[in-house]
Amino acid sequence: MVNPADPAGAAGPAGCVPPGRMAYGMQLPVQSQSALFAEAWEADAGPRDLVEIARTADRAGFAYLASCDHVAIPRRLADAMGTTWYDPVATLSYLAGVTERVRLLSHVAIVGLRHPLLSAKSYATLDHLSGGRLILGVGAGHVAEEFEALGVDFARRGPLLDETVDALRAALGPEEYPEHHGTQFTFDGLGQRPRPAQERVPVWVGGSSPAAVRRAAVRGDGWLPQGDPRDRLPERIASLRQLRAEAGVESPLTIGAITEPLYVGEPSWPVGRRTLSGKPEALAESLRAYAAMGVHQIQVRFRSRGREELRDQMAAFGAEVAPLFG
Repeated sequence: MVNPADPAGAAGPAGCVPPGRMAYGMQLPVQSQSALFAEAWEADAGPRDLVEIARTADRAGFAYLASCDHVAIPRRLADAMGTTWYDPVATLSYLAGVTERVRLLSHVAIVGLRHPLLSAKSYATLDHLSGGRLILGVGAGHVAEEFEALGVDFARRGPLLDETVDALRAALGPEEYPEHHGTQFTFDGLGQRPRPAQERVPVWVGGSSPAAVRRAAVRGDGWLPQGDPRDRLPERIASLRQLRAEAGVESPLTIGAITEPLYVGEPSWPVGRRTLSGKPEALAESLRAYAAMGVHQIQVRFRSRGREELRDQMAAFGAEVAPLFG
């Protein structure tokens, strides 16, 4: 087994972020096209655009690239969510082949929709092929029709996710013949190779509900909030730490945050009133507030009118803003 070098320096909490300063990653464009966040240009974009963006992230010091997970979107939600949702394992595996350092995050995989041995086969192969760059982000899911179509009980998705995480811990561990005995899943004596390149695949739990926060505190190596505004984060973080201490979990927890939309420089077009824009020094000062709350990694999103503008924004952020984090 190997422990891959962290993209931005020595390993920190859960081996994924450097100690002493915030890491930064981003959700990939194009691969999910919800009307809530997709830019207009993404509708006509495709694999070539994803490759160029991934390579830019690799050069610009991004800690990870993330891909979402939805199997099928019902008509009642299609106007808001769209129906374009690339498969995360296929997408991240494709981009693993054109990058070298950036980590590959499922944000988030709805692992309760699949048997844990099936998920373990896919994600272990991804980690093996990428040289140990997988971060497995997991979440409970929120689209009832997906669960119904796949024969999974939507009402019990929380307890199902809890056990699935436990089963995946075993199935993604170092043993060729993993073992798990639970109420939903039981397996032993079944070998799976290739094994993950990492000795321990980091599991980051997504969601901001009380159940999700508890799950992250008790079972996770990291927490991926669901877009909590800044003023709510300190309370959430305090709750995470208290729950983790009460559960007797002593290992570090990578705490994340999703920032406001960003634009490096003074935009010449309307980027929205919630977007943080301006000189690198001003953006860095604003983003340092997350570190002061106890956040280890921020997920950033840039306003853009095309692939080239997005690449320019990513490069400027990596070269001019991130070095000012402290």
